[in-house]
Amino acid sequence: MQSKNFRWYGVLTLFVIVAISYVDRINIAVLITDAAFLNHVGIAATDRVSQGFLATAFMLGYGVSAFVLTPFCSALFGVRRSLVYGLILWGVVTWASPMLHSYGLLLASRVLLGVSEGPLFSLASSYIKAHFRSDENGKPNAFVNMGTGLGLAIGYPLVGWLLTRFAWDTSFHVLGVLNIVLGIPLVLAFVRMPPAHADGVKPSSFGEAMARVGGIVKGALHTRHLFLITLLTSAALAYLWGSSNWLPTYLREARGFSMREMGWLASLPQYATVLAVFVGGVLIDKVGRERVPFIFMGASAGVALSVLMAINASDPYAAACCLVAANFFWGLQSPAIPSTVQYCSRPEHTASAFGVTNGAGSLVAGFMPALMGGVISAVSHGSGASGAAAASAASASGFFAGFALLIGTQVVVFGCGFMLWLRDRTPPAVGVSQSQAS
Repeated sequence: MQSKNFRWYGVLTLFVIVAISYVDRINIAVLITDAAFLNHVGIAATDRVSQGFLATAFMLGYGVSAFVLTPFCSALFGVRRSLVYGLILWGVVTWASPMLHSYGLLLASRVLLGVSEGPLFSLASSYIKAHFRSDENGKPNAFVNMGTGLGLAIGYPLVGWLLTRFAWDTSFHVLGVLNIVLGIPLVLAFVRMPPAHADGVKPSSFGEAMARVGGIVKGALHTRHLFLITLLTSAALAYLWGSSNWLPTYLREARGFSMREMGWLASLPQYATVLAVFVGGVLIDKVGRERVPFIFMGASAGVALSVLMAINASDPYAAACCLVAANFFWGLQSPAIPSTVQYCSRPEHTASAFGVTNGAGSLVAGFMPALMGGVISAVSHGSGASGAAAASAASASGFFAGFALLIGTQVVVFGCGFMLWLRDRTPPAVGVSQSQAS
């Protein structure tokens, strides 16, 4: 069997699916700049908390799903069928979202979209663990995670273009069809698990199914450094979701860019992420497992410094360049997270272990857009500014305060990376089992 080469087609398929999913996720981030969309769902243009909570609702559904549904997907359906079912569900939910005529119903649809996408990264991690050894999983993890940046990079200008050329609901319809028409054929053609890996073998009884799920969850909870990895993941995702959700509005309202400029400027940091994720994957395979925590420490310091410079920059283009640098540094740490989970978990528990870290991390990080929205609103309104110019300056100050929260997330990442390095300086008595090369 041509497994050594064919396994990479599965990696590239997962890369495409992750990219598609991230276009879905940030669709709302662009639409909240459109008055017609806000009127449709009944949100005021100045209501930053409600706008931010649309992203939070998605992350709540995503986090619960990643934590709760992943063991069932792994035990009952396997990687391939779980991906197909997920693509069908999130394609339908996305396409149908414009039919909802209230803020509450839209929130419910975002929760359901999050539920359908929740197991994605866990399933991808399980696929990589089954096909690649721990000393060669840096590049496949990087390729899959590059879909994050590419999806955001394509999504901002694509949704912006659709918004300027068509009605706001067109973006939902286009993305819903894209999920099903592009994603499902790729999964059916290229995602295959090794014969030795029981992918989706149906249990003979309900009791056997529950026993299998319980064993997976129990094994996942015995993953080494589980709490540290989960805390680190929470902080890393908090930066990603806080920055990506508010970046279009920040560029338009705090920095004064037009809708067209906002589209391509918002995509630049994401292209930097794509490049950095690939570089990070190469670094993981080059530096060795014992030095991977240094990637977390160095990259988090770079993100924090770049965001601080962006906040204090007087020139809007200089601020945009600093945010490009911040996303580059964030991309360096991104593939190190699944690589660390795979290293610290057993092959049969990897999907669920990543579900725990990614699910709990997403639940925590999901509150970052709403928290930033609250800070932006509080600082903007707290200044008591009157007049157009003063109100614009107050709004900009609110965005600067909101983005300052992102620096705190990287302090947490740095601390967790340092603790992982300290704990792994002395090798464990029982080595972590290595995955089988296909």
